Amino acid sequence: MISVISAGIAPGVALLAFFYLKDRVNSEPLSMVFRSFITGGLLVIPIMFLEYTFVIEGVGQSPFVKSFLLTGLMEEFVKWFIFLYTIYKHVFFDEHYDGIVYGVSISLGFATVENLLYLLANGIEYAFGRALFPVSSHALFGVIMGFYFGKSKFKRKHPKQMIAIALILPAVLHGLYDFILSAVQSNWLYVMVPFMIMLWALALRKVKLANQEKKVVHLDRRNKWTGTI
Repeated sequence: MISVISAGIAPGVALLAFFYLKDRVNSEPLSMVFRSFITGGLLVIPIMFLEYTFVIEGVGQSPFVKSFLLTGLMEEFVKWFIFLYTIYKHVFFDEHYDGIVYGVSISLGFATVENLLYLLANGIEYAFGRALFPVSSHALFGVIMGFYFGKSKFKRKHPKQMIAIALILPAVLHGLYDFILSAVQSNWLYVMVPFMIMLWALALRKVKLANQEKKVVHLDRRNKWTGTI
């Protein structure tokens, strides 16, 4: 039991630490990150209930609808909603990269509880594959969501459009991930591995851009404080 619990929790914590440590200037308070992580985990309960209800009622069970609407859109919407109403206007969300930290923490809280429940039901032998694909994909969707929330708040250009993209892009990518699993019956790894590589490249690009923006902001602040011209 202890080994299953450890295997269920470890990937989420490791990925959260990875993206947290990518925050090179003024890291976020661990209490806020932990609270976001726990909040994300609590979202699993209502989502699982809704998804189970749709299965029992036989509603929307075609691969496309189930992947893009009942899984991708629904799961990303609840994470987006929690971010928008608990993080977006918070005083600690004061720099672009902070959006990535909080987006990842909410997503990985969700992914960790989901992963733990799956391993408890199906066995520890699935731990490596779950860490490599579902858990890491949730983290990457969180990066993308948080990046566009940060862009909305600090770039000040088309903020409503950026908030919409913060939902739409992760939902589409999440739906595509699930659609690959449900529609590709054989040799699915030949499709999934390139997709995951693309997803990692996209997310790490967002991390780099957000960190560059953060450095510019801190340089401007330092120049104002020191009188540098």
